[in-house]
Amino acid sequence: MDTLTPRALNRATLARQHLLTRTDHTATATVEHLVGMQAQAPFPPYTGLWTRLTDFHPNELADALLNRHVVRIALMRGTVHLVTAADACYLRPLVQPLFDRDLATNTLHARHLTGLDLPQLAATAREVLADHPHTARQLGTALARHWPDRHPDALAHAARGLLPLVQVPPRAVWGRSGQTAYHTAEHWLDRELDPAPDPRHLITRYLAAFGPATIADIQTWAGLTRLRDLTDTLDLRTYHTDGRELYDLPDAPRPDPDTPAPVRYLPEFDNVLLSYADRTRLMTEEHRKRLFGVRNGVLPGTFLVDGLVRGSWRVTRQRRSAVLTITPWARTSKTDLAALTGEGG
Repeated sequence: MDTLTPRALNRATLARQHLLTRTDHTATATVEHLVGMQAQAPFPPYTGLWTRLTDFHPNELADALLNRHVVRIALMRGTVHLVTAADACYLRPLVQPLFDRDLATNTLHARHLTGLDLPQLAATAREVLADHPHTARQLGTALARHWPDRHPDALAHAARGLLPLVQVPPRAVWGRSGQTAYHTAEHWLDRELDPAPDPRHLITRYLAAFGPATIADIQTWAGLTRLRDLTDTLDLRTYHTDGRELYDLPDAPRPDPDTPAPVRYLPEFDNVLLSYADRTRLMTEEHRKRLFGVRNGVLPGTFLVDGLVRGSWRVTRQRRSAVLTITPWARTSKTDLAALTGEGG
């Protein structure tokens, strides 16, 4: 096997993520290339696209949400992602095992679902949602009329696990606010879920956006297991780095390790930081512990210097002004600070 140095692996990752050079692709095309953007908070994807696109305006993504070209739906790792309409219908059936597992093991809700006829619950929830979107509380209350002995929150949680529920606007539309309200993907998008999605396509899509990667990396991103056998059926190259075997697409970009990497700001929960079992391609072990040791699991916005996480950032807003504060986690040169100031502006 060929060997990839850590720096070569870093540069390949940045190139796939459009963090080495910004792209002139549309927002929707970029969301598709990235196989979605983590979006449990409504607005980080806007920052994630701004840092990857040459000419991004928030209205581009807002319009895509309103026009139903992209949607927010729970997918990989059971977390909410912003994906294209086509990917919502392709990915949701593939990750259903995640939600089946959760329904049986969720520490808060599983005990309230024991013995419940889940197919009947799914059918009833679909009927409830047929007329108009419901918030989780509204959905739970409506379902509790059919199962008055069950906790409404658990019933709503089960519906979200059994059905492909999308979060509809105005939630996550730039400049607007709104409660989280759910509709079925089939109704909202006017299209059916993929009846036989090919999981091998999931692997090649991941490698195009995140590779090169180990089997453990792919499974960490997807939240699925037993993917190793599928890689043997694909035309992939293999590499070796630090004792690990990595897979990659034969013609995927692998830039020269000496390619300069500009400073970049990443939003809260950016997928590139969450989608690997081994995250040292993008941060030191010290910084990994600092980043993922935050309370409540809320990841801050971070910035990259020479391709690696080197600190965090936050914006404090007032009525007519906003202040960007960066907190370096390591010694930072004047040149890099100047670049961060320019990019931050």
